[in-house]
Amino acid sequence: MPAVPAKATPSQNVTINLINRLVERGVLAKEDAVDLIKQAEEDAIKAREQSSNVAQVLPPSAAISEEPVLAKPPLFPDAQVTPSPLPPEDDPVRVAYIPPVVVSRMRDEIKADLLEELSHDKTGTVKIPDWVPRFRVSGDIRVRYDGTYLPSTKLNANGEVVSGNDNTGAFPNFNSINTGAPFDVSGNTFAPQTNVDQDRNRFRLRLRIAAEVDMGEGFSAGIRIATGENNSPVSTNQSFGLANNGQGGDFSKYSIWLDRAYLRYQVGGTPERDFSIMVGRFDNPFFNTEIVFDDDVGFDGVAITGKYRFFERLTPFITAGAFPVFNTDFNFSSNQPAKFKSEDKYLYAAQIGTDLKVTKDLSAKLGVAYYHYDKIEGRLSSPFTPLNSSDQGDTDGTRPSFAQKGNTYRPLRNIVANASNNFGTTNQFQYFGLATPFHELSITARLDYNRFEPFQVSLIGEYVKNLAFNGSDVERVAINNRGANTNSGSIGSFSGGDTAWIVGLRVGHLVLEKRWDWNAFIGYRYVESDAVVDGLTDSDFGLGGTNVKGYTVGATLALGARVNLGLRWLSADSISGPPFKSDVLQVDVNGKF
Repeated sequence: MPAVPAKATPSQNVTINLINRLVERGVLAKEDAVDLIKQAEEDAIKAREQSSNVAQVLPPSAAISEEPVLAKPPLFPDAQVTPSPLPPEDDPVRVAYIPPVVVSRMRDEIKADLLEELSHDKTGTVKIPDWVPRFRVSGDIRVRYDGTYLPSTKLNANGEVVSGNDNTGAFPNFNSINTGAPFDVSGNTFAPQTNVDQDRNRFRLRLRIAAEVDMGEGFSAGIRIATGENNSPVSTNQSFGLANNGQGGDFSKYSIWLDRAYLRYQVGGTPERDFSIMVGRFDNPFFNTEIVFDDDVGFDGVAITGKYRFFERLTPFITAGAFPVFNTDFNFSSNQPAKFKSEDKYLYAAQIGTDLKVTKDLSAKLGVAYYHYDKIEGRLSSPFTPLNSSDQGDTDGTRPSFAQKGNTYRPLRNIVANASNNFGTTNQFQYFGLATPFHELSITARLDYNRFEPFQVSLIGEYVKNLAFNGSDVERVAINNRGANTNSGSIGSFSGGDTAWIVGLRVGHLVLEKRWDWNAFIGYRYVESDAVVDGLTDSDFGLGGTNVKGYTVGATLALGARVNLGLRWLSADSISGPPFKSDVLQVDVNGKF
């Protein structure tokens, strides 16, 4: 039986070459190819016998010519072949002439096999596999220049700050302390500090690739991966050349993080009516601005959303969910045989609102939300004496696992003074937690005016108040956000607050669909120290966090249907405590696919 190698020698026989190519490309199995060649040989022998019989009864002029194929081609081009052998290890296959009827039969058989292999439809057109339309892949890439400008510090003869930002140790980096070894507050060295006096210039990259699959019957799933210097919840930026956590610098490669992964069940899916349940890690399901949640924040847990148009102009909606914020390490405390109880933290949130068609050209959206953070505040530990930086307190888990800056902090460890720590003068290893609970009430509103479509004028605003904030309680434990007594130089009283608000105006194209489409925006915000959780709010304004006020201006211009150029200027000042001012310039080139 003839065999077909994985890489056959080219033949002058078109049919054999076709079969060989189908085998090479994986369309036709090797065993099927062998059967086809064998059938072709048998059909050719039968055809010769038929031709011989016809030649005996027909006049010489009507007999089938036995001239070489190349000298006198038959009716079908596929039959214009001169056989050549396959590689030496295989038996040669020689076909002197294939009659048109056999050529037609072989063509039909090969076509039928191809249709089955490639899932062709009846017209012969290639049919897309069933799984392909159920997948939707998207992504974007952004390259950014980020310039941060901080005023230099000027001191008087007494070492007091008279202008610029306070670089005398007034801005501890609580995130650095809480994510590393505890800080010995009895020492004579500074705690890790936030940069407040040196300009920085960075070029940054953001890449996100997402895929969503329709699983049928209302079910779908999605994933997204993204860049990032670390696992920060509020940024997917990667600074070029940054050597961080063993990656980057000197053209080293960067990390990719799992940014989204969820399952969803949805019914309706129209602007008039919709209901969905999501579990996993997904986009922010709430209607709010960046003073509450940064645009990059993903929610872990479960969320339910629904809306239904009861009247022609009114479409109420509701969103609710439960989200784990922190889960205690299974082996906490790791260096003790008897473990500590869990310090799990959750966010329970709900929002009600409505979309309203006011007039033909004017629409509005209003939402009222309540964000209840359970056990997110720090708590004082049971009395104990840490002998070294590895000893753990039973409330160490109440410290934030990620923070930016602005919130008020308190010590967590109730350290007992005894001879082992020189009666409280050494080995005061300390962690810090949030000084207040957070139960945030938020009111968000947006007006859209579409009289000049495709241009749109939008006004958006949000007001937030932390209902759990108690200034007297915070005053007793706060170690930051305090004023200075200019008479004695001692630390003054607590000066933080519980309120935040923002208002912004945007004009231009709502969606940048073609070259030269544009939009521009301007906004002002006022975010007091403990109005919202600083680890989840905007990561760009004021270098991230709370206790900031100021304005933002910017514009975006489309360079093409999927590429645009963006420009933003963010100017921020501190509200309370030591002086802090920052200006940030961002120039973006964005591409989406």
